[in-house]
Amino acid sequence: MNTQKIKIQFTLNNQETIITTYPMKRLIDVLRDDLHLTGTKEGCGEGECGACAVFINGELVNSCLVPIIQVDGTIVSTIENFASDFELDRIQESFINNNGAQCGICTPGMILASSALLMKNANPNEQEIRTNLAGNLCRCTGYNKILDSVKEASKLIRKK
Repeated sequence: MNTQKIKIQFTLNNQETIITTYPMKRLIDVLRDDLHLTGTKEGCGEGECGACAVFINGELVNSCLVPIIQVDGTIVSTIENFASDFELDRIQESFINNNGAQCGICTPGMILASSALLMKNANPNEQEIRTNLAGNLCRCTGYNKILDSVKEASKLIRKK
């Protein structure tokens, strides 16, 4: 195992980022501990709960499973990139309006997974929403409020 730090360069939330760290350090740890972006949450550390979801080159991934060396030269987007100039995204607004966010651990991953779905399909049916969010676990809401949130976000996105 390589125990020497290396330089990793990538675009993070539209900003060029260079960090010197251990190549096998997990992306979630770099985001939270080194770059102080704490919106990405760690739930299980095994890629099972979706709380740590981020986009890498436009693909939704669990950052707890990604060694930082794999993001060298990529584009990474976290939940912090979702709102702009203190204005919430339509999906975030929908989660607030429908009480889809409760304790907040799963919420960033749920919002990013919802975004991934709505970018591909702006008018998903309930089964498509359920299937898309299947990799995200929530222990607070019972999922109905999350489903309602995604349905409302879909309507808002189609209106624009």
